[in-house]
Amino acid sequence: MPLIQPDPTFYPSAREAMLAPPEELAYVALLDPAGDGRPDGLATIDLSDGTIIDVHDMSVPGDELHHFGWNVCSAALCPYAPHPHVERRYLVLPGLRSSRIYIFDVKDDPRHPKLVKTIEPETVFKKTGYSRPHTVHCGTDAIYVSALGNVNGDAPGGVFTLDHDTFEPKGRWESDRGPQRLHYDFWWHLGHDTMITSEWGTPNQIEPGPSLELLVGRRYGHRLHVWDLARRRHLQEIDLGDQHQMALELRPAHDPTKTHGFVNTVINVEDLSANIFTWYLEDGLWKARKTITIPAEPADPDLLPEPLKQFGAVPPLVSDISLTLDDRILLVSAWGTGELKAYDVSDPFAPRETGSVRIGGIVRRDAHPAAPDRALNGGPQMVEASRDGRRVYFTNSLYRSWDDVFYPDGISSWMAKVDIAADGSIALDPGFFVDFAADGRRAHQIRLQGGDSSSDSYCFP
Repeated sequence: MPLIQPDPTFYPSAREAMLAPPEELAYVALLDPAGDGRPDGLATIDLSDGTIIDVHDMSVPGDELHHFGWNVCSAALCPYAPHPHVERRYLVLPGLRSSRIYIFDVKDDPRHPKLVKTIEPETVFKKTGYSRPHTVHCGTDAIYVSALGNVNGDAPGGVFTLDHDTFEPKGRWESDRGPQRLHYDFWWHLGHDTMITSEWGTPNQIEPGPSLELLVGRRYGHRLHVWDLARRRHLQEIDLGDQHQMALELRPAHDPTKTHGFVNTVINVEDLSANIFTWYLEDGLWKARKTITIPAEPADPDLLPEPLKQFGAVPPLVSDISLTLDDRILLVSAWGTGELKAYDVSDPFAPRETGSVRIGGIVRRDAHPAAPDRALNGGPQMVEASRDGRRVYFTNSLYRSWDDVFYPDGISSWMAKVDIAADGSIALDPGFFVDFAADGRRAHQIRLQGGDSSSDSYCFP
């Protein structure tokens, strides 16, 4: 009888995952900026030289591909996981505007993913009551998907699950949502049976583009929610302060014995800064403390888009963060100012900046070393660190209607890479620059073949 072995890309601990072979391919979601022209696409990138190997177009236009993920990952090795011998072979791509979900198989030909299933919006609506699927995480018992709102584009948003094998929607995840209404990201502390969720806004608030009225009225999300993961019940609400608008990406420590993580807030309406909060467990209660503030940068109003002219400054607009698997380096993308920052967060309550690179930006338009005479727009946005924590890849598009407000000349999309040194400093790789200008679509989420720093969770330290 043959011995059944787990998928070789699964690792019981983050420490062991850091010893994995270097990534060779990246999968990148591309969105059509017109929204109703040609379909969005899934690009495959050769990471040895930045070559675009393949682009698979979706079936219909208007999906707005956003965040996507794997069907399964290292969480399948948890002692209570009912699927220990599944394979990391499928990419689950939700359309944020269409609520359509695509399933791609990358096993037989990783360089040319194959579309094997499409879940139509009506199925998602009927089985979950949610719309606008946003983020995909592979759990121990199912594929988890966040959704920004209900079928009418209003609150509540939440989480639903897909079956590991059939990919059919199973239904809403929450059994008791308590006061939670707005939604964005979710992650968990598996060792403590706890889920954390964050808040952006409803689809009807978000899809038209950023609203100064909503910002001034402090009506975007600014809370974290704590859940009992097994019982699916809301336990606690953590208000970060309503001046801190849009609490987005959640990055818990990868070591399952630790009880802390990081979340970014996009903009402080009182001073235009962006902030990072550390959440933590203390005396049986989950709490959060502001640990990083990135100030706005003064700028000539003539160089600013209309919503910012009155302020005479560029807000950092921190839109994504990534934590290396050793829980040491936090990468922070300031999409507005065109800066990628690195912080040593070995002490999660006293982060120390270790490096920074500039590229793009609303005002600066910094070039890349591969094309020093070309002014770039957009800025570091979706950021993903390799499993060994030595390389970081990032793209420059946020969300179509928000791109068009802050970069009204239109975003010419690209993907870049920085290398992380032993001391935590970072430097742009001068030989790696993926230019999507010829394609015309905008690059967003990145997934690395075999896993990356934000796709897996672990049950062993």
